[in-house]
Amino acid sequence: MTLLETTTPEPQPPSTPPRTARKGWFGQLLLRLHFYAGIFIGPFILVAAVSGALYAITPQIEQAVYTKELHAPVADSYLPLADQVETANTYMGGGDALVAVRPAPNPGDTTRVMYADENLGASETRAIFVDPATAEIRGDLTVYGTSGALPMRTWIDQLHRNLQLGEPGRLYCELAASWLGIIALAGLGLWILRIKRTKRKKDLIRPNIKATGYRRLASWHGSLGIWVLLGAFFLSATGITWSTYGGANVSELRTALNWSTPSVATDLSAAEDSPGDEHAHHHGAATAPTGESVNPAAFDTMLSIARESNVNTGLVEIRPPAAEGKAWVVQEIQRSYPTEVDATSMNGQTLEVVDRVDFKDFSLAAKLSRWGIDIHMGSMFGLPNQILLFLIASAIATMVVLGYVMWWKRRPTKNPTRRMGKTPARGGVTRAPWWGILLVLFAAVTVGSFLPLMGISLAVFLVIDVILGWVQRAKTQYLTTE
Repeated sequence: MTLLETTTPEPQPPSTPPRTARKGWFGQLLLRLHFYAGIFIGPFILVAAVSGALYAITPQIEQAVYTKELHAPVADSYLPLADQVETANTYMGGGDALVAVRPAPNPGDTTRVMYADENLGASETRAIFVDPATAEIRGDLTVYGTSGALPMRTWIDQLHRNLQLGEPGRLYCELAASWLGIIALAGLGLWILRIKRTKRKKDLIRPNIKATGYRRLASWHGSLGIWVLLGAFFLSATGITWSTYGGANVSELRTALNWSTPSVATDLSAAEDSPGDEHAHHHGAATAPTGESVNPAAFDTMLSIARESNVNTGLVEIRPPAAEGKAWVVQEIQRSYPTEVDATSMNGQTLEVVDRVDFKDFSLAAKLSRWGIDIHMGSMFGLPNQILLFLIASAIATMVVLGYVMWWKRRPTKNPTRRMGKTPARGGVTRAPWWGILLVLFAAVTVGSFLPLMGISLAVFLVIDVILGWVQRAKTQYLTTE
């Protein structure tokens, strides 16, 4: 026996990897999550970003396309709402129920008299546009929602919301909104890890235009991502509120925490025996149990009462009772800053103010919710808000395209049978310490339970990853035994 043989220790079974071998597991996990989510959810985010960018600039386009319907010559005097409503009723022939009137907010604008139509979709009404000075009918269009979107903007909105597929299409929106925040969070983690170890830190803050190939693409992708990070988080969080399952969970959470948006009471049953208030003696009789038989003169009366109560903006909607025992409602609908959404409900028989809601009395959570939605839609700060949204959405769309190009660039060019990009290495979780595994599982279960569609898709990613791992190992073992 030689000296070498006597001093060489017996081989030992592999032990737990040393602490140094565990380093990098979190970055590897983030990279794989970022990769899979980007590949599979990227198309949904791309459609949402492009359609969102288009929607951001539609108000100006809408003003140009529908100028005849939206505008009328400025005049020295204007007709009462009663005359305008009567003209619209005559035009409609009395077939559909009148559900709301939006008086012309400014000189040169038209009045909208809005009717229910069983052939229209949810939140849609048929609007007759009336010149407030001459009662001339200026147009007849379908409008959507509180924003009063006209057909072109509604089409883009529905593309953004549900791919023009109706309620089932909202699943796309939920996938895009929920995963956008996760992808952005994973991207932020990767950015932090890279900027800590790279010598060219400025390449991760602004694009390196001198770089070529994959490095140039990565520089643009990373630097764009860090600049639009807050915008992406904001759009993700506010977009989830419109989703089917995640949005329902948000609503339940807000209700549990008493963060719901106040709404004006319209039930007259508690006020049937109440005496009329000080408005009743000088406004004359108003009256209409439902929108089908509403007296046109009532709109002037109700608007006058509401203006003496708390409604003071030009953007107003007047809604007659929707059924017996319900009140009239006059509500401000100005979504730009400063927000004006005060509302008053009134008894059509006694002209008594039944209830009022003032935005200044909203809870902070309700105000933040209102502002978040209005900023998301581009209405909060007008044109500056629209430009910012357009730039953020365009940058997100660009990043998705860059991500796919980067994936394509990483394909093995020497093997023509493999044309797709290289997948980041797996194994991050298996290399993690026990507390890391528990933390990952806790985060996945928590987020997945609140955003179930994201949780399901994450489970699908994991199943695909496991199957691909089995296939790869089986192939390797087969080639080894040959």
